[in-house]
Amino acid sequence: MKKIFLVFTVAVAIGISAWFIWRPTEAAPTITLTGLDGRQFTLRDLRGKVVLIKFWATSCTTCVRQMPETIATQQKYAAQGYETIAIAMRYDPPNYVVNFVQTRKLPFTVVIDSMGKIAQAFGNVQLTPTAFLINKQGQVVKRYVGEYDRAEFEATLEKTLASS
Repeated sequence: MKKIFLVFTVAVAIGISAWFIWRPTEAAPTITLTGLDGRQFTLRDLRGKVVLIKFWATSCTTCVRQMPETIATQQKYAAQGYETIAIAMRYDPPNYVVNFVQTRKLPFTVVIDSMGKIAQAFGNVQLTPTAFLINKQGQVVKRYVGEYDRAEFEATLEKTLASS
């Protein structure tokens, strides 16, 4: 009986592991975004690039603390086809966002989600920071919430950039 249980347990573990390894990736939502510069685009327009969609707020201490790393990552990988889109949450005052972008000289597109529709399209994001890494085909590779391991993120990013 113990042997049957052990075989069953191992089979279930293998099945669950296989699902995590080969699970289908979800497509990023098809939404229109407007940057602070007035440029409108969709995520479909960014196909062929690896994109980080990062929901943040000027009042979020973790977001502010992560911003220098986000800037450095953008600068390090931009030439390889990486793009960051920072989505300011609906409760963030627009003048705070603009001031933050200007004083920190953010080298990527910033969008203000004034109606909350972008957050809703990404599964009703409410916690910041929340980020989605999207591959060149427009599929969500990984979701990050709060603090995350930088080395693991860069390894996943490099693997995603290397894949076609």
